[in-house]
Amino acid sequence: MMTHAAYDCDVLVIGGGIVGLSAAYALTRTAPGTRVTVLEKERAPACHQTGRNSGVIHSGIYYPPGSLKARYALGGAAEMVDFCREHSIAHAVTGKLIVATDRAELPRLHTLVQRGREHGLPVRELGPAQIAEYEPRVRGLAAIRVGTTGVCDFRAVAGRLADEVRGAGGLIRFGAEVTAIDRRPWGVAVRTADGLVVRARVLVNCAGLHCDRVARLAGDDPGMRIVPFRGEYYELARPELVRGLVYPVPDPAFPFLGVHLTRGHDGSVHVGPNAVPAAAREGYGWPVVRPRELLSTLAWPGSWRIARRHWRYGAGEVHRSLSKHAFTQAVRRLLPDVTEDDLRPSPAGVRAQAVLRDGTLVDDFLIREAPHTVHVLNAPSPAATASLPIGREVARRALLRARSAGWKPPTLEAAG
Repeated sequence: MMTHAAYDCDVLVIGGGIVGLSAAYALTRTAPGTRVTVLEKERAPACHQTGRNSGVIHSGIYYPPGSLKARYALGGAAEMVDFCREHSIAHAVTGKLIVATDRAELPRLHTLVQRGREHGLPVRELGPAQIAEYEPRVRGLAAIRVGTTGVCDFRAVAGRLADEVRGAGGLIRFGAEVTAIDRRPWGVAVRTADGLVVRARVLVNCAGLHCDRVARLAGDDPGMRIVPFRGEYYELARPELVRGLVYPVPDPAFPFLGVHLTRGHDGSVHVGPNAVPAAAREGYGWPVVRPRELLSTLAWPGSWRIARRHWRYGAGEVHRSLSKHAFTQAVRRLLPDVTEDDLRPSPAGVRAQAVLRDGTLVDDFLIREAPHTVHVLNAPSPAATASLPIGREVARRALLRARSAGWKPPTLEAAG
């Protein structure tokens, strides 16, 4: 039987993005005194999905009632604004327009109006003249305005969460890539590339782009694979063309929102992203190819089923990636005044898209448990928006796992 002193920590979190840090933060607040360690392979937090998105605090309007996305986003948006305000992190609640530019999109726009009202969101329907009141340069047949959407600096949020974890006694190790996991009856032992071994009662896997690999290292079959999709952005050279956030009507067949316009917390306007298959999990450009990761993607049956099912959509995305002219034409549907010269390349991001064996694109949060482990296997947008409630849910599951193995909260241990 392992003694308390034999463990290096009570809960070990793999992944220093916003979800992993939120889970660590929630652990220190829910059960003060719990020994928490975070392992992050990069030299700083939020280097991948968290630090490479559009910075939008999503309202939750897109997500079906009853889904985890809806539940976490609706409360998480307001909570994120409060967190930013409390810690003086750059943010703004701007509202956004969702604009229909084709008559075929009008029924889908109406569905979003109904969904927004079901969620209790402040949704206003707009005609062409009213669109111009909010966005004079944007053109559309109809639109809706969602008043609770905002923007913030998610990288700064992650940094603050890391500070809070350390302040509560937690340990964060950067440059600590996990290479092996040994699960035993008493818990888990994790080895990093530099030879460090950390023994914990419970492992929380928030490894994002590498979460399925970490699950397999732990001896679990996640039942899915991460198929990376690169999202490419441009920055608008004339930011005065856009006042706030402007989105197209999304196609419900795909878990992507389409090319949109986002005025960030710093006043810059980003345009994008598209969604193209990446040849590496951290493949932020076409030249980045990692053969082992590419072969892993190609060996997964779900990848081929996606390709057969959605090849037309994918071909259009690739065309817009390779042709700036085609990308510009897509933007001009919303913003007719934009020209190719207005679009300056901006850093790309990669989405960790979970894909099932049958080719299903997992469109909700996917959290699975195994002995001594909690795996976060899909944390798509709005994960950053909803990171605080997601972190609490992951922490709750981790603490239940620890208690089921005989661990007592620190206050009870001290009393005993």
